Amino acid sequence: MAATDAEGVDVRWCLGDVVGYGPRPNECVELVRERADLCLAGNHDLVVLGRIESDAFTGEAAAAAAWTRSVLGPESRAFLAGLEPSGRAPGVALFHGSPLDPVWDYVLDQQSALSSFRATTEPLVLVGHSHVALEISNGGGTRGGQVPANAVVSLAPECPRRILNPGSVGQPRDGDPRASWLVIDSSSRRATFRRTEYVIGLTQTEMRERGLPASLSERLARGV
Repeated sequence: MAATDAEGVDVRWCLGDVVGYGPRPNECVELVRERADLCLAGNHDLVVLGRIESDAFTGEAAAAAAWTRSVLGPESRAFLAGLEPSGRAPGVALFHGSPLDPVWDYVLDQQSALSSFRATTEPLVLVGHSHVALEISNGGGTRGGQVPANAVVSLAPECPRRILNPGSVGQPRDGDPRASWLVIDSSSRRATFRRTEYVIGLTQTEMRERGLPASLSERLARGV
């Protein structure tokens, strides 16, 4: 949040999975409730709420969801219960997963992106779910893929339509463990992929103290 403040952003969007893996689910919900102007429901949020059957997850993800469900407070639960997995803003379609299935579908490559382009009309489509920063365009063919920190993408009207994934703040999975997020500048009509360092060791310690699966805390340091 300090990094977004320093960037001077006016509006904050969250593409879902506010809870599900980390050691402070209630604090995360409170922060998003206070500071996000739009928030989507992710598959982890929905499993924790019981809107998706718990057997949709197995292993470490199921264990983390069960723990989160046991500690989630009533105010946090009420906030998450009011969210949907898709949303709209002027010129932008937002999905936790994809337009084909806002909860579960992944946009990971050009082929899956093509289906999402065909299912939408907005110039910009934002997706989450994969934990991987992504940029794919659709103009004279579908092109693009994973993007590094500080990559800049033009959103000018003459540019092709784009699907962007900001990556994951809490658990990126593209080999870069820093928190991953995206700035959309409507004035300059460009989007910039950002990375912010945080104290990973503290989060790992808190996860161990709460009995969350060790593999979930260990992977934070590797960004996988």
